[in-house]
Amino acid sequence: MMNLPYGELVIGQRARSRGRTITETDVVNFCMLTGNWLEIHANAEFSSKSMYGQRVVQGGLVFVISNALLGFDSEVVEAFYGVDKLRFLKPTFIGDTLYAESEVIALRDKGENHGVATALLTAVNQRHERVMSCEFSLLLRRERLIVSPQE
Repeated sequence: MMNLPYGELVIGQRARSRGRTITETDVVNFCMLTGNWLEIHANAEFSSKSMYGQRVVQGGLVFVISNALLGFDSEVVEAFYGVDKLRFLKPTFIGDTLYAESEVIALRDKGENHGVATALLTAVNQRHERVMSCEFSLLLRRERLIVSPQE
């Protein structure tokens, strides 16, 4: 959805992404990248005794994968503008498949050439459970940025 110029979006516009399965490699790489080696994410033995009985995928990883599933267009997106009301509603586990659902909930002009689009972003797993929700905002161009190859 966020692959349209600002002026082509309307409140209530919806989109659903393709699915993406979260792997152990994803979790380990995110541990390495962020330094978040909490045992609930990284230690199968420890996690087997937790309330979930298994390792839980980091919330930050669920967020970044979910918003990336929307499919952004570099010719349209100027910048990530912010996120509000981020909530993790249920745990995500290694092997879960996530889908991103979005609905445009606000549009606000930002100068002559841009606007801020805010979508309600929800991550849903293969069991149709909502696992994450937030209001996700992007600064979008009113017109596509077309860069011609140099001659």
